[in-house]
Amino acid sequence: MTLTARDLMEPDVKTVAPDDDVADAFKRFARYEFSGFPVVDEDKRVVGIVAESDLVDLFEPEDETLWIPVGLPPFVDTLSYQVKRPWADLDLGVDMLRNADRPVSEVMSADVATVTPDVSVDDVLDLLVGDDPDINRVPVVDDHGRIIGIIARQDVIRAFRDRRLE
Repeated sequence: MTLTARDLMEPDVKTVAPDDDVADAFKRFARYEFSGFPVVDEDKRVVGIVAESDLVDLFEPEDETLWIPVGLPPFVDTLSYQVKRPWADLDLGVDMLRNADRPVSEVMSADVATVTPDVSVDDVLDLLVGDDPDINRVPVVDDHGRIIGIIARQDVIRAFRDRRLE
């Protein structure tokens, strides 16, 4: 018997909506031990994925260039140095206020790899170990693109372990 996506998937999927705000997504990450959530519209069709890394990016400074004037006027040259500020130096309170009401649709990844329930475990593995290192979970959708389950990497590993133990 060949394993399919239906055999691997978790049918109880926690999702967010595209118009949920970033603060709501943070609450879901705090409540559930997931590193990402499918983003679904009102018809439960998958329209994106929001990962913890998408939210972390909101709090990293966009401009990490420190401009240092060297010399005395009128002979001032400007040098640039790349500076990676540690998390402790970021003003998370200000960043949270600035970004908390942004909709998830602005930070999610819209290019989502999905599978249907009858695809083989090999197809799921191809996605999880493919060229895109950001794929850690694969939504399972019906013929209309509506979410019916999700497969995380650990679901595949668990299935292979269980097969070996049988």
